[in-house]
Amino acid sequence: MHFIQTIEAPEKTLLLRTFEAGTEPENQELFKADKGEIWWPTENEIWLGLGKTPKLPVILKTFRSAFFKRKDRWLENIILDAMGKSSEWIENAVNGIILGGYNLQLYKTEPKLFSSFFGENGKLFILTDKISDENEAAINTAAKTAAVQMRVMDLMNAPSNYKSPEKLAEWAVESGQKNNYKVTILDKNKLNELHMYALLAVSKGSDAPPVMIVTEYVPEKYEKTITLVGKGVTFDTGGISIKPSASMHLMKSDMGGAAAVLGIVELAAQLKLPVRIIGVVPSTENSIDGLSMKPGDVIKSYAGKTIEVIDTDAEGRLILADGLSYAVREFKPDVVIDLATLTGSVIQTLGYEAAGLFSVSDNLAADLTKAGEKTGERLWRLPVWDEYKEEISSDIADLKNYHGKPLAGAIVAAKFLEVFTDEHPEWAHLDIAGMAFGDNEFAPGRAGTGYGIRLLRDYLSAL
Repeated sequence: MHFIQTIEAPEKTLLLRTFEAGTEPENQELFKADKGEIWWPTENEIWLGLGKTPKLPVILKTFRSAFFKRKDRWLENIILDAMGKSSEWIENAVNGIILGGYNLQLYKTEPKLFSSFFGENGKLFILTDKISDENEAAINTAAKTAAVQMRVMDLMNAPSNYKSPEKLAEWAVESGQKNNYKVTILDKNKLNELHMYALLAVSKGSDAPPVMIVTEYVPEKYEKTITLVGKGVTFDTGGISIKPSASMHLMKSDMGGAAAVLGIVELAAQLKLPVRIIGVVPSTENSIDGLSMKPGDVIKSYAGKTIEVIDTDAEGRLILADGLSYAVREFKPDVVIDLATLTGSVIQTLGYEAAGLFSVSDNLAADLTKAGEKTGERLWRLPVWDEYKEEISSDIADLKNYHGKPLAGAIVAAKFLEVFTDEHPEWAHLDIAGMAFGDNEFAPGRAGTGYGIRLLRDYLSAL
């Protein structure tokens, strides 16, 4: 798709105009500009309702929904009337339009055809009051962000036989070569050499070898180093503490944190954000065989801490333990943030409207929350009080990975991770279990959402 900023609408081209509720044209009675409402006043003009005083995330979602619903019927050339609109409005609108053409039919032999508007020949004219660098930058940001979001959604939606840990590593290497950032893959032998024993313990039940993916984007000038750590379990059976079979097929999505980290490093390199970003992705399958880690085992970790494994389905925090310790000790970042589809507990607490935010830093929590509100990828802060420490206390090891109680599950998981941050003063944990993969109008079943890309982009851009 091509994006063309213009001050003059091409003739005989479909014009898309938007209206907020209460501002719709007065010479008609049927169109009320409700959110998502579509009306065709003429053959060459279409109206889209945005509802009453919509925030920017609503703009994005409304455009995405409208373009998705007609994904096979749009004309090849469309004009978006953005007269009088801000560059932020334009960015969200264009982002939503592109995402409306996301094609989930990854492995269909006879996929349904989408409109050529979403292909190489499609043209979106953005009609503005004047041609400006600010609008051009917004359009460019929207296009690159949407492209990365769709690549991340492809990763999330791919089945485990198409995305082993080694495949994630190949994705990162290819991206690094294309976008000019450094990628280092720590293979199983290197993990043993570095004493990444927690990651290795989780991987024991699988023939697919584990990896640690380390990506590094370094701009010409920067003041801060941010390390992002993403959980990369490419399939999670639960191990010996096996999950129920009914929903196990959805566990191909247990690498949502890894996808977000891989995606944002790629996007940061494309947008040339002025901050050094280190991405650390411990990746493995959590499978079952005779060598699998067992409940009651005591394992070691990169940090030197010993861990009593109470539940093998609490594996994400184990691999993150090694990832976090490595990130903090190797790169000494100003800020460290981990993202993980970690607990069902956070979904019970927040549903599918926000991810859980855990941080020892009020300033970091405030900055991330602000970015979440602005982008619609919302966060809600939950406590990491020391009163919860006793829940991870073990009789025979330094700590245990699960407290076995039907309460405070997400908080206890965060307290476990905190042990492996070396008391870093600017650490945040984002439990994105309810946000990275779920039910939505854009897929007949559950699918990847691309959550975290816009959130992190906004946060990093503000540094």
